[in-house]
Amino acid sequence: MTPNTSRWSSGRVGDALRARGLRLTAPRRVILEVVRATDRHPSAPVVYRRVRRRLPGVSLATVYRNLRMLAAEGVLAERADAAGLRFDGNTAPHDHFTCVACGRIYDVPPQAKAGVRRAVSGHPGFEVLDHRIEFYGRCPRCRGRRRPSPTKEGSWRARTSRAAGASRT
Repeated sequence: MTPNTSRWSSGRVGDALRARGLRLTAPRRVILEVVRATDRHPSAPVVYRRVRRRLPGVSLATVYRNLRMLAAEGVLAERADAAGLRFDGNTAPHDHFTCVACGRIYDVPPQAKAGVRRAVSGHPGFEVLDHRIEFYGRCPRCRGRRRPSPTKEGSWRARTSRAAGASRT
């Protein structure tokens, strides 16, 4: 597991939360550490299982609530996919590559140039606040395997379409 890069140090997280009347509690700190310790974009149930190893009394509801709060505060990134919400400890600008065979999400360096943002902003009435670029294909590990069944690979477009719709709500 490769730790994520983030613009948020522990001290800055605590300061940012205090400025909004929130505290960096022990469960929040552990949840943040768990998400930042991996580059696999874990779901809330995965985070919950890992947090429980360190805080056996924590509830799934506490993990969900704190993941959503940390994402709302910009300390973590939240993204929707076909399986539900996934969380990203890497808050630095980056894009994603999703393997349509195994479902793993990889961070990739940002591809959009400032000119793209200016071009979209040039449309009457548009103000670009942020952007996200998603790439879909097969990762090196899956490319080396036997070709997946057409049904599994063919359904990736439907899965990603549902996820895109969920992230717009």
